[in-house]
Amino acid sequence: MGLKDKHQSFYKNQTYFQSFRHAFHGFRDLWVEERNFSFHIKMGLLVILLGLLLKINLNDWLWLLLCILAVISSEIINTLFERTSDLIVGNHYNDLVKKIKDVAAANVVIAAIFAVVVGCIIFIPIIIKLILNWR
Repeated sequence: MGLKDKHQSFYKNQTYFQSFRHAFHGFRDLWVEERNFSFHIKMGLLVILLGLLLKINLNDWLWLLLCILAVISSEIINTLFERTSDLIVGNHYNDLVKKIKDVAAANVVIAAIFAVVVGCIIFIPIIIKLILNWR
């Protein structure tokens, strides 16, 4: 990023293209730098593939996509809290920052548990039915 780019980054995006470009850069940074983010994206894609293979209904799709969005959004928010906290305190330990990071991580865990429960509610009956009909 050149000096001109750094100077421009303080101002509002002039076009939708600039907004999308910055969003893409954020997504790329998350993918490259945040191991958990890329894991959740991969799991979301796996769930989508499973949904396609099992031909789930529209209602189930809505629930699954909501869960995927909740987990990914929670991971993004967690990353925002972590990076902002690190920016403020630097390399120094701070009890309050630890609590902030722990709560943000707990938010991701809650979303992930909810997603797993919803996934089980949707997929287990379908898989059991397939197994019973397979015989």
